[in-house]
Amino acid sequence: MTMTTKILVWMGAGLILGSLINAFASDVAFIQDYFVNGVFHVVGALFISLLKMLVVPLVTFSLICGVCGLGDVKKLGRVGAKAFGLFMVTTALAITVAVTVASVIGPGEGFELSEQTQTEFTPPPAPPLTQVIIDLVPSNPVAAFADGNMLQIIFFTILFGICILMIGERGKPLAEGAERLNEVMMQVVNVVMHVAPIGVFALMAKTFSLQGLGLILPMISYFGVVALVLVLHLTGTLMILLKVLGRVSPMMFLKKMRTAQVFAFSTSSSNATIPVTLRATEKRIGVENSTASFVVPFGATINMDGTAIMQGVATVFIANVYGIELGLTGYLTVIGMAVLASIGTAGVPGVGLIMLAMVFNQVGLPVEGIALIMGVDRLLDMMRTAVNVTGDAVVTTVVARSENSISMDTFNDPNAGSIEDVHLPHGEKTSKS
Repeated sequence: MTMTTKILVWMGAGLILGSLINAFASDVAFIQDYFVNGVFHVVGALFISLLKMLVVPLVTFSLICGVCGLGDVKKLGRVGAKAFGLFMVTTALAITVAVTVASVIGPGEGFELSEQTQTEFTPPPAPPLTQVIIDLVPSNPVAAFADGNMLQIIFFTILFGICILMIGERGKPLAEGAERLNEVMMQVVNVVMHVAPIGVFALMAKTFSLQGLGLILPMISYFGVVALVLVLHLTGTLMILLKVLGRVSPMMFLKKMRTAQVFAFSTSSSNATIPVTLRATEKRIGVENSTASFVVPFGATINMDGTAIMQGVATVFIANVYGIELGLTGYLTVIGMAVLASIGTAGVPGVGLIMLAMVFNQVGLPVEGIALIMGVDRLLDMMRTAVNVTGDAVVTTVVARSENSISMDTFNDPNAGSIEDVHLPHGEKTSKS
């Protein structure tokens, strides 16, 4: 059984067990205390911590290798501009599809507001764009690394890598050291992947024990439309871009991205999935480190395809629930706002709700309507993250093809980069068990 299959099996088991607990044992104190908030919570939290532990050192060493591997600051700027442009295009396409599909289906029409759905909601304040730009440069790099502020880490590490190139021969030992450290970190990713099935099981079991599939029923129209548009964007928009601009097989790409998608789904965090996405793009798809090391962390921070889809559908849903007519101008405003907000709130905690509150304020929808969709947002967040991570990898592949920095032999080899068994070294060679 391959690692991806193992993870999928354990994920399915966690989903089933969690749903059963939610349906039949939500009031049983022993199960809730010792399993849901005990074993599942602890194992899931440990697994997320393991993944987050890898992110900063892996991105740092990988990015230093990438910058030094490029050897050309102009090429770095070119890669960055292409990646940024493509991320904005995919976000605009995502919300356009979302608004179009939601307008046709009309989720929320005939929805009756009950007492229990009218809960208070206070949106977190959105930072001004000027502050976001100022915050790109870390006043204290150590604090940026400690807090895991990805944009600040990217800025400082690229500057550091460029300066290694600028000092010439004296910088070579540092670049070679970063390469060795990057190899070590990739091996740490391999080791963590071997405990992934258990971690994924615990995360899924806890989520569905608390949320339950029954939560979806009152919001089935909203949930269904968001899920439909996410699938359409992943299998349609992104794969067409990959085929047309990247000139590679979408089927082979999706096969090689399955593990990263499952990780993203179970963790609901693009940042926590960075180590797995990097490994998939470099080892499985064949993108050179010089491109992947920059585009993947950058995408994990600013790529908002899934969030944009949620915003588009949520806007139509809330407008229908409250009987507010937005019109063509309103929908165009939503599309423009979502793209701008994805830049202006990059890397800010609670970014999805901040962006949604900004969009609602702009088009005159009641912000308290966000409370309606909060119940099912956790489940949809899992799906959104899988779409975001796929979008990161699509843009990375397209940019790599345009820069001729991808090995098509690796891409076309179905077994390239598959996870190997981890063996501790011994004094003498022994046969594999």
